[in-house]
Amino acid sequence: MPPSPERPGTSAGYLGGVIRPATRADVPVLVELIEDLATYERARDEVEIDEAMLAHALFGEEPSAFARIATVGDVVAGMALYYRSYSTWTGLPGIYLEDLYVRPEHRGSGVGKALLASLARTVVDEGYGRLEWSVLDWNEPAIDFYRSIGATATDEWTRYRLAGSALKEFASFDGRPVAPPSDKGVAGAPDPAIGAEHADSADSLRRRTGSQ
Repeated sequence: MPPSPERPGTSAGYLGGVIRPATRADVPVLVELIEDLATYERARDEVEIDEAMLAHALFGEEPSAFARIATVGDVVAGMALYYRSYSTWTGLPGIYLEDLYVRPEHRGSGVGKALLASLARTVVDEGYGRLEWSVLDWNEPAIDFYRSIGATATDEWTRYRLAGSALKEFASFDGRPVAPPSDKGVAGAPDPAIGAEHADSADSLRRRTGSQ
């Protein structure tokens, strides 16, 4: 198992509080913050995580995610939940920030910036290549903040997701070619796993160039 980016002594102070690695005792409040974030993002009904699931992800035998807590006094003001990524182009690992959330009453006091900066320092200190995250296109306050710290949007990329029934259906694909509906006009028909892609590309080219 690779070493955790959360090591003893990774706590750091900021004006008004402390950033520290999450502990098992923080799991209930982390779940609460995840739910609050989902409510803000208008997707509360999509949250399925519970305390047992998060505890396993953060503190299981092979953690799949990590979290940091921002405190002001004894109060949890915000959190960052993240995991390692890897870029085949840079040849380096990185950090993907899954959730960044600050309670409304603590916004504007530098909590979010301190959380993000703590992850940036880990990226630099560990020799990683990048720190990345996603943001909803309507969240203008967050977008303005990210731009203010020098982050750039990767507008040329579109994120795709397989989940639910679509994921299960595709996972059942066994690699066997799909039988054509008839034997007419199928001589030299391409493998569906490859030819369909080329066909889509040709259609896309026609649409882009206006050719018919």
